[in-house]
Amino acid sequence: MSKTLIIAEKPSVALDLSRALVKAPGMTKFENNKDYYENDTHVISSAIGHLVELTLPGGAGAKPKWNFESLPILPEKFALQPIEDSESRLNLLSRLMKRKDVDGIINACDAGREGELIFRYLVQVADVHKPIKRLWMQSMTQGAILAAFSKLRSDEDMMPLANAAMCRSESDWLVGINGTRAMTAHNSRFGGFRKTPVGRVQTPTLAILVAREKEIAAFVPRTYFEVLADFQVAAGEYRGRWIDEGFSKADDPHARAERIWDKAVADAIKARCLNKTGIVSETKKPAKQAPPLLYDLTTLQREASNRFGFSARRTLQLAQALYEKHKVLTYPRTDSRYLPEDYVPTVKAAMGQFTDAGGPDDAFPRDLGKFAKRALDENRIFPSKRIFDDAKVSDHFAITPTGQIPKKLDEAEAKLYDMVTRRFIAVFYPSAEFEVTTRITRIEKDAFKTDGKVLIVPGWLEVYGKKSVDGDETPSLCAAKDGESAKNYAIEVSQETTKPPPHYNEATLLSSMEGAGKLVDDEELREAMSERGLGTPATRSNIIEGLIYEAYIARDQRDLVASQKGIALIDQLHEAGVEALTSPEMTGQWEYKLKQMEQGKLDRPSFMKEIRDFASTIVAKARQYSSTAQEVLLPDYEADCPICGGHGFKQRENMISCKNPECKFKTYKTVAMRMLSDAELRELLSKKFVGPLDGFKNRFGKEFSAALEIAKDGKVAFVFTKTPEQEAAVESVKDTANILCPCPVCAVGKKTNNIYITPAGYTCETHLKEGAKPCKPKANLGRELCKVEITPEQAKKFFAEGSTDLIEKFISKKGRPFKAKLVCMTKGTRLLKWEFPPREAREPAAKKAAKKSSKKAPSAPPPAAE
Repeated sequence: MSKTLIIAEKPSVALDLSRALVKAPGMTKFENNKDYYENDTHVISSAIGHLVELTLPGGAGAKPKWNFESLPILPEKFALQPIEDSESRLNLLSRLMKRKDVDGIINACDAGREGELIFRYLVQVADVHKPIKRLWMQSMTQGAILAAFSKLRSDEDMMPLANAAMCRSESDWLVGINGTRAMTAHNSRFGGFRKTPVGRVQTPTLAILVAREKEIAAFVPRTYFEVLADFQVAAGEYRGRWIDEGFSKADDPHARAERIWDKAVADAIKARCLNKTGIVSETKKPAKQAPPLLYDLTTLQREASNRFGFSARRTLQLAQALYEKHKVLTYPRTDSRYLPEDYVPTVKAAMGQFTDAGGPDDAFPRDLGKFAKRALDENRIFPSKRIFDDAKVSDHFAITPTGQIPKKLDEAEAKLYDMVTRRFIAVFYPSAEFEVTTRITRIEKDAFKTDGKVLIVPGWLEVYGKKSVDGDETPSLCAAKDGESAKNYAIEVSQETTKPPPHYNEATLLSSMEGAGKLVDDEELREAMSERGLGTPATRSNIIEGLIYEAYIARDQRDLVASQKGIALIDQLHEAGVEALTSPEMTGQWEYKLKQMEQGKLDRPSFMKEIRDFASTIVAKARQYSSTAQEVLLPDYEADCPICGGHGFKQRENMISCKNPECKFKTYKTVAMRMLSDAELRELLSKKFVGPLDGFKNRFGKEFSAALEIAKDGKVAFVFTKTPEQEAAVESVKDTANILCPCPVCAVGKKTNNIYITPAGYTCETHLKEGAKPCKPKANLGRELCKVEITPEQAKKFFAEGSTDLIEKFISKKGRPFKAKLVCMTKGTRLLKWEFPPREAREPAAKKAAKKSSKKAPSAPPPAAE
C-alpha cells in the first residue's frame, strides 16, 4: 500500500501530529519507530530545525580566500551541504523520502518563510521529485491540526512563499559573503587578519545604533529654567507651570513653551508674580482611548522588553513554547495584528472556555474569567474591521490564546500568557473615556498652565485593573470655576538641563527596525510602515543577538550600545561609498519586495538580479577604497619597542606595530571592546604594563576590570587582580597547618603536592602558587555544595579514600532534598562525580491499587469488649 510522508520541523511536533491525526477519518494508530511514526497510510518524521545550509565558496571544507582577487562571488546556482551536527537526521529523512512505498510528501514544518525553506532545502538535497502538499497549522491544538489536515494546500500555492524563502537565504549569502570578505580584505591589507562581518539586515540595524551613539556623543547639554507657581482657590490648591503663549518651536529642537534660557528672565517672572492674584480660565474636553490592537510578534517582544526586561529572543522562545509545548497560543511568528473575518465563532468559543477557568489546578489568570464572561453576556464579540479584517491577514493572523487552559507554566511563560490573554479580552471592550482639563491661570501678562486628566469610564482599562488615571478615585486636579480668582502663595525657579537622546533598548530598537530605521510611536502608523521593516518578526531577535555576538554592540543592563568596533565599521562603509549597505530604508524596501514575492506579485529573477548587482557594487567600491587608503605613522614614542628595542611605530586603523620590518610586535588599539587612549598605549609600550583599567567587556557584554601587560613573546595579555577570597587562599599555602592530605590528581602523575584547606574550600597547592603547573582535572572541592557544608573530615575522605560518606540533606536547584556520595575522579576532565543510592523498588501496580481501595473502604467497627 502506498503511503504519504509527513515532515515536521521538530520531533515534538511530529509526536503531536501522531497523536492528533489518529482522529482523522480513515486513520489508524501510529506505531513509534524511534525516529518516526508509521501506520497503514502515513509516516511521520521531523527535521531538527535546519539540516542543510548553502555551501561556502569552493565547497564544503574549502579554505576561505580573504582577498579582492577572489571577489565578487556570484554563483548561478547555489549548492547545499549538510550541517555536520545533524547529518544523521538528514540521512534518515532522505531514506524515508526515497522509500518505494512513499508516493507523496506533506510539508508540516512551521507555517512561515523559514519553515518553508527548511523543507525545500531538504527535498532539494535529497533530490526527490514526488508530489508535495502543505499542512499549514496556525495552532497546535488537536482541533486546529485536524482542520489544517482536512484543507491541505497545493505545492503550486506554496511556490511564491518558497521563492521568497530561497531569495532571502541567497541574498543574505551574497551580501554577507561578498561584503564580509571585501571589508576583511581591506582591514587586513597591511598584514594580520581582521575579520569584518557585514550583512544585508545586520549592518543597517547596526547603523541605527551607531547613529544614536554619535548623537549622544555629540550632544552638548544646555541649562534652562522653569517657573512653577502654587495657587489657592476655594476648592483647594494646585500648581501651574509658566508658559510662553506665543511660543513657536522654529529651528531649535530643544525649545519648549515652558523653557526659559535666561535665568534673569525667570527671576523677573517670579518677582512680578509672587503673592499676586491670577484669573482662572479652563477648558474641559472629553477624550477616548481605544483598546490597543492584538499582538503580532514584534509588538509582543517590544512590550515584554518594557514590562519584564525579556530580550527579543527570550520572548520568542517563550511564545514558541506556549504555542508548541503547551498549545495555549496560536502561531507566534506573525506580522499581523488582525483575525480572519470568519473567526468570530472561534473567539466566542475561546472566551467560553475562559469563563470557568482560574481554578486551583490550572495556570489561567484568576481575574480574567469574569471579564471574558462579561464580553459574552454583553455581546461584545461581533465583526469589526479593527479586529477581524481579511485584508490585513496573510498566511498568519494575530497571536491569540487558543482557548485551551494551561495547567503548568513557569513564571516567565505565565507572564507572557497573561499579556496575550489579557490583550485578547480587552480588545473587545469599549474605549476608555477621560475628561481632559487644561487650566490657564493668568497674572497680568504671565500665563501658568495646569493639566488634569480624570478617567470617567474605564472601558478596556478595567481588564488591566485600572479604575482611575493615577490608581485611586480622587482626581489629581482640584475644581475651579472660569473667572475665579487664584491667589499665588509660592513660586520657585527650577534649573534643569537638556538630556541627550536615550540609548536604544530592545523595545525601541524593535520599533525602529519595524519602521525601517524610523522610531515610530504611533501604533497605527507603525503598523502601516511594518511592511517595509528591517527583517521579519521571526528574524529580528537573531539579528540583535548576532550583532552582540560579533561585538558590534553590547548590552548595558537594558540598553543596547554600539561598540567602537561597530562605529568603526559604519564609518568605513561610508568612507568607502557603500552607504547603501548601511541604509535601513533600502533594506526595508527589499523586505517589502520579498513580501510581494510571497503574494505572487514579484518574480524571483528580478529580485536576485538587484541583489547580485548590489553585491558587485560593494566589492568594487571596497576595492577602490582599499587601493587609496594609506598607512599613517604615529609620532615617535619616547620609549623603544618593548621587543626589539627599535624606535617608532606605524599606525593603522585598528593597531600599531613596530617600524622595524624584522620585528613582529603589534598591539590592537581596541581590547575587549575598550578603546585604549593614546596615554594608555604609551604607558603600555614604555612600561610593558598598564592598569588596572575599567570598561573591558566580555563576549556577553559584561564589564570587567584588568591590567594589560606585554609578555615575553610580545603578546598583550590580561592581568587580573585577585579577589580577597583568592588572596586568602594563596595565604593558606604559607601555613603547613592547613595541609589536609596529599593531592590524588598529582599522585597519578607521580608528583607530590598537597591539598590545602582554604576559606572557600579545599584546593591543590598547584592552583595557589604562582608559576606552578596546575593539575588536571583541577583538584578543588568547594566548602559548600547544594547548601550542605563539606567538613574537613568528609573532604579528606573524598581526596584520600576516593569518596565521602553518604551525605544527606543536599538541596537541588528545584528545592528538593536528596542524598548522595561525592566521588573523586583523578582522570578525565571532571574531578567530582555524584553517586546516588539505588532507588527503592516500586510496588506492583496491583498491590498499589489494592492499598488505595482499602483506604477508601469504610473502616470496620472495633471489636466488642469481652
